[in-house]
Amino acid sequence: MKCKIIIDKNRDEEVFVYAHEKTKLVEEIENLVLGNSLELIGYKDREAVKLRPFEVCCFLVEDNRVYAITDDDKLLIKQRLYQLEETLDDSFVKINQSCIANINKIQRFNASFAGALLVVFKNGYSDYVSRRKIKTVKERLGVKL
Repeated sequence: MKCKIIIDKNRDEEVFVYAHEKTKLVEEIENLVLGNSLELIGYKDREAVKLRPFEVCCFLVEDNRVYAITDDDKLLIKQRLYQLEETLDDSFVKINQSCIANINKIQRFNASFAGALLVVFKNGYSDYVSRRKIKTVKERLGVKL
């Protein structure tokens, strides 16, 4: 595959991908490009921080507030979880009633004998996949556990 980058401050930014078929790599490029277009605002100690979805490990609800968990921070988001779910791309999957996970930030899964599935993110945070969402999560990841 060839890669060509042209820097031109007078043109709008755009990305072209020529491929023989839609592969996993092409989908990742598409998600990366589209993920960069959506920006969120996170709040921490009266400070507003620009946040892009690919930086977030997961979005979760605690005490009726939505937080974005990043590699090194926890930021308050002023949107509801269902609103985020509608705007986020395919690299995010809802793993339970109060958490939307970034598939690219998942480090591993721990399965127990009781059937519970624990998601461990690269930053160390972990959360359980609800019984209702296990099938969806497995299908999205192409995993057989």
